[in-house]
Amino acid sequence: MNKTVAFHTLGCKVNHYETEAIWQLFKADGYERVSFNTNADVFVINTCTVTNTGDKKSRQVIRRAIRSNPDAVICVTGCYAQTSPAEIMDIPGVDIVVGTQDREKMLPYIEQYMEERQPINGVKNIMKNRTYEELDVPYFTDRTRASLKIQEGCNNFCTFCIIPWARGLMRSRDPKMVIEQATQLVQSGYREIVLTGIHTGGYGSDLKDYNLAQLLRDLETIDGLERLRISSIEASQLTDEVIEVLDQSKKVVRHLHVPLQSGSDTVLKRMRRKYTMAEFSERIQKLHRIMPDVAITSDVIVGFPGETEEEFMETYKFIKDHHFSELHVFPYSMRTGTPAARMEDQIEQTIKDDRVARLIELSDQLALSYAKRFEGEVLEIIPEEYSKDDEALIGYTDNYMKVALAGDESLVGEIVKVKITQAGYPINHGEFVKIEQHAHHKETRSEVEVTI
Repeated sequence: MNKTVAFHTLGCKVNHYETEAIWQLFKADGYERVSFNTNADVFVINTCTVTNTGDKKSRQVIRRAIRSNPDAVICVTGCYAQTSPAEIMDIPGVDIVVGTQDREKMLPYIEQYMEERQPINGVKNIMKNRTYEELDVPYFTDRTRASLKIQEGCNNFCTFCIIPWARGLMRSRDPKMVIEQATQLVQSGYREIVLTGIHTGGYGSDLKDYNLAQLLRDLETIDGLERLRISSIEASQLTDEVIEVLDQSKKVVRHLHVPLQSGSDTVLKRMRRKYTMAEFSERIQKLHRIMPDVAITSDVIVGFPGETEEEFMETYKFIKDHHFSELHVFPYSMRTGTPAARMEDQIEQTIKDDRVARLIELSDQLALSYAKRFEGEVLEIIPEEYSKDDEALIGYTDNYMKVALAGDESLVGEIVKVKITQAGYPINHGEFVKIEQHAHHKETRSEVEVTI
């Protein structure tokens, strides 16, 4: 009988990446991966702690796994495991807790547990860790875009955020390992790579004579890599050198996610964010100059402690004036253990809900007006999924517009040219464009020859 393992991942893309990496360790040890609602030998729950709700959801999933599989080995890992190991060890039925490091010890811990039948707490102080933990993911079970984790941790300590305590301080991955893994992913057939991390744009700040701009230049040289996406980058990390690389690159896509959090200088100060609105504005305008069609998406927190209607309107106006193409809007949520949770002037839920609704409405308008600029244009998409019911392909353009079009399942993962027939949000409709034979694959964006 094969040993079986089941995974459940809560939280962000980095967690999903790491679950895949942990699965590689189990696979090498002869395990078979099964679905989370079957009776596996081992259950691995990768937890999230970004909000109090993240903790609560993590506890619910852990308890559910224990209830349905009393004989299985229950392993808990991830951010909540890192910040609150004692809380998790107190749940009857949890066998092994590993935080956001030492994942490779999970299998030896399982062996040890099988022999001794004593719960194991393998969580160490993350703040002492100064080296990046290598976790290799040669391929992803279900994706056409590959994530590539390039750094870990964050040095910012924003007042609303617990993540430095869960992930430790900034550590960059060795550039040689990044290039090596990117090459391996391209050889496995991925056309697009998304650079990801806890504070992705901070890559290189702890390295000598190497930075994010240099990494992008080095990745540019990988044969067969068509698209390079940065999952998130702070405005302050969009240095002149990075912007110059973006300007010259044939592979970095026309989409950047630049977290704003607030468009009010006074709120930013309370959040302990490291920029002013004037600085943010100057960087965004510079981006628009070099990439006129760039999609800039962002995160915004509304209802931060003490946020007045005037401060909220500063944020609203800033977003409107700077033509973001889409927003992720979050109502401020108290995270126990952070300075913001102890601030006076917590905002009432009804006010938060109202502000969230107003910003989402603005985001929808901005997203639609951005999409409309491309109606009738020919763009490239990589179909990611195929829907049998309507025989349609769904994929993303390089500037992160979601497009549906009629087509064949065999095109999933390929790069195809699509004319946007009807712009919309959240989804655009398009049709295939036939490419003349001699304009094959290697053309740059400016030399595309099409016959429609």
